[in-house]
Amino acid sequence: MTAPPATELRPYRVDIPQADLDDLAARLGRTRFPDELSDVGWSHGVPLGYVRELVDHWSNDYDWRAHEARINEHPQFVATIDGERVHFLHVRSPEPDALPLIATHGWPMSVVEYLDLIGPLTNPHAHGGNAADAFHLVIPSLPGVGFSGPTRQPAWDCRRIARAWVELMGRLGYERYGAHGNDAGSQVSPEVGRNDPDRVVGVHVTQLFSFPSGDPAEFADMSEEDMLAMKFLEEFTSGGGLAYNAYQSAQPQTLAYALQDSPAGWLAWVTQLFQRWPDPDYIITNAAIYWLTGTIGSSIRRYYADAHAAASAPTEPTGTPTGVAIFAEDFQSVRKFADRDHANIVSWNHYDRGSHFSPHDAPDLLIADIREFFRPLR
Repeated sequence: MTAPPATELRPYRVDIPQADLDDLAARLGRTRFPDELSDVGWSHGVPLGYVRELVDHWSNDYDWRAHEARINEHPQFVATIDGERVHFLHVRSPEPDALPLIATHGWPMSVVEYLDLIGPLTNPHAHGGNAADAFHLVIPSLPGVGFSGPTRQPAWDCRRIARAWVELMGRLGYERYGAHGNDAGSQVSPEVGRNDPDRVVGVHVTQLFSFPSGDPAEFADMSEEDMLAMKFLEEFTSGGGLAYNAYQSAQPQTLAYALQDSPAGWLAWVTQLFQRWPDPDYIITNAAIYWLTGTIGSSIRRYYADAHAAASAPTEPTGTPTGVAIFAEDFQSVRKFADRDHANIVSWNHYDRGSHFSPHDAPDLLIADIREFFRPLR
């Protein structure tokens, strides 16, 4: 059989073999839970009782096939880009003048992160909005994550992913488009703008991960808002909020043996980020996608790639029009450092609710911010 051309876009449908679901159920049923200290709460990590509750829900109440069917409601494709398989949802708007928008999920999330946004963004008229705000949506799975499958090459850092997204949008025939991202997507999307400035009309993100350079002069004349953001950053870092980043950046292969062998262990590892998330199905669906596709190890290799690519990162600021939506319980971007790294920030909005998972817990605010940002850029 002749292999398909490298540029071909092939239709795709999620269909996890029942044998894999049976194996998962058996592993969950054989979980060996550790002991824990009394009365330490979350200070030592995710509490045992909370993990037991999630594992019990995954084993007895969670319905993978229902979530699989929801993903399959949308057109999906796979393509080979830069030697790797890339899976993506491609949902075109009924509005002919819709603006193409590539939306990049974070870790440990997946394309599921944006399912709640598809209808309002592609067909705003049907959701109480203005048809002029419509988007054609492209929602890829990050290389090495979920239905994109494990990466086979090293060095898939955020800038290389951005170049792959530029290639993908070109293959889809989009001459003008926007980019949006959350978490890892907030790192990838500005680089999409940097790599394709003639076609990218704007970049919208939920964080700008711009940090102090080490020069004490950078802290002079900081605004009250920036001082509060710095305090948040210091507390988050000292409290172990970035511990997973350090582990995954150092020896992802060693960590992968444990995480890919125990679904309960993997669930606990990602729950340190979701914390006391009220919707267990959202945590489990994202965790299940990594588990069932065998992409836990390859997903954390990106942290190693990013850490080792840092020395060659561009030093000049991005120039693409940039918008930032900052949610109450999320990473608080520091405007002074963001302006240093992104020379054309045209929208900077704070919200009094929402978290790091704003596409799921504050979709109305995020949708409105995306629409408002791109409105003058169409």
